[in-house]
Amino acid sequence: MHLRKRVLVTGGAGFLGSHLCEKLLLEGCDVICADNFYTGSKRNIIHLLNNPYFELLRHDITFPLFLEVDEIYNLACPASPVHYQNDPVQTTKVNVHGSINMLGLAKRTKAKILQASTSEVYGDPTVHPQTEVYWGNVNCIGPRSCYDEGKRCAETLFFDYHRQHKLRIKVARIFNTYGPRMHPNDGRVVSNFIMQALRGEPITIYGEGTQTRSFCYADDLISGLISLMNSPDNFTGPVNLGNPVEFTILDLALKVIELTGSESKIIFKSLPQDDPKQRKPDITIAKDLLAWQPEIALGDGLKNTIEYFRNIIEEV
Repeated sequence: MHLRKRVLVTGGAGFLGSHLCEKLLLEGCDVICADNFYTGSKRNIIHLLNNPYFELLRHDITFPLFLEVDEIYNLACPASPVHYQNDPVQTTKVNVHGSINMLGLAKRTKAKILQASTSEVYGDPTVHPQTEVYWGNVNCIGPRSCYDEGKRCAETLFFDYHRQHKLRIKVARIFNTYGPRMHPNDGRVVSNFIMQALRGEPITIYGEGTQTRSFCYADDLISGLISLMNSPDNFTGPVNLGNPVEFTILDLALKVIELTGSESKIIFKSLPQDDPKQRKPDITIAKDLLAWQPEIALGDGLKNTIEYFRNIIEEV
C-alpha cells in the first residue's frame, strides 16, 4: 500500500511549477518533477534535490512518459511571449502532443489530472471582466496563436478525454501571476519593469500604459491550483484563478520605481500585435466552489519579487 500521494508536476522546474512542487512536499506528497529545462531552471528546485520524496526527471512531454502516479499537474509550456514565440511550433506541440501524452498517462494509471490553462484563451476580450462562459476573441493565425490556440486545443482534449474516457480532469485558467523565481528575461511586464528599475534603465511601456492587468502572487495561485485538484470529481472547471484587482501598466511601472528606489525614467513604445487591452478575471466560481481568493496585496508581493531579483541580478 502506497501511503503518500504520488504527484507528477510537468514543468516542475519552472516559475510556478517549482512553487507547486515545494507546497506539495510540505503537504506530504511524493513529488516527481518533469522538466526539459527549456524555460525552467535548476536554480528553482536545487533546494529540493536532497528531499527523499522529490525526484527530478529531465523529460520533454511531447514524448510519452511511463510512471505510476495518483495525480498529474500539467504545467509544462513556455508561458511568456518571448519564449513561446521563439519556437512557436514546439509551443503548439507541447500543448497538443504534450496534453495527449499526459492524458494517456492519466488514463492508464487512473490518475486525476489538472491542466494549467491560461487567461489567453479569452484572447483580446470583448467581455469585461472575463467569466468562464465567455468563448474568447482569439486570432488563430497571429504571432501569439501558438500559445493561445495551443492552450484552447489542450482544453478541448481534456474535456474530450473526460467525456469519452471518464477521466477525472481539472482545468484552471491562470491570469497574470508574478513572484520570486520568475524568469528575469521572459519579457513579462513585472520582471521587465523590475529588471529595468534595478539596472537604472528606462522602463519601457508599450502603448500609453492604459491597458490593464490583474496581478496574482505565486503563493495565492498555487493554493488555488491545489484547492482545485482537491475539489470534488464532478467539478472539472474551467475555473479562473487570478487577482480581480485591476491595475494599469502605468500604475505598475510607478509602483516598481517607488519600491526599488530607482531613478529610471518611463519611455513609451508602440503596442505589439494582438496585445490584450484589458485583463480581469471574474473569480466568482473559485470563491463559491473552492472557497479561494487571493490574499496578498500587490505591494507586498512586489517587495518579495524585487528582493529575489536583487539577489540574482549579478548572475543574469
